[in-house]
Amino acid sequence: MTERLTVHDPRGYPPKVTGKRLAPRLETLDGKVVYLVDCLFDNSEVFMDQLQAWFSEHLPAVETRIIKPRESWVDDPGMRAVIEKEGDAAVLGVGL
Repeated sequence: MTERLTVHDPRGYPPKVTGKRLAPRLETLDGKVVYLVDCLFDNSEVFMDQLQAWFSEHLPAVETRIIKPRESWVDDPGMRAVIEKEGDAAVLGVGL
């Protein structure tokens, strides 16, 4: 049977996205503060704890700090300000 089907995307039309350049790469993480951002997804707290333990074992000269936004899927300017002021880098974790 050779019927043609029309498939509609239920997500609607995606917003226009403007790309940005990535932040410059640090030469080293030694002596730096890396924020591990728990994005409040399922199991992301467990993942961030494991990532922090990995850094402690494999890169002990790197200070890691776990931080969470106030809400999932909502921009948290206060959290971003802390990372910008006190941190050198950030890793966003989304869990399993």
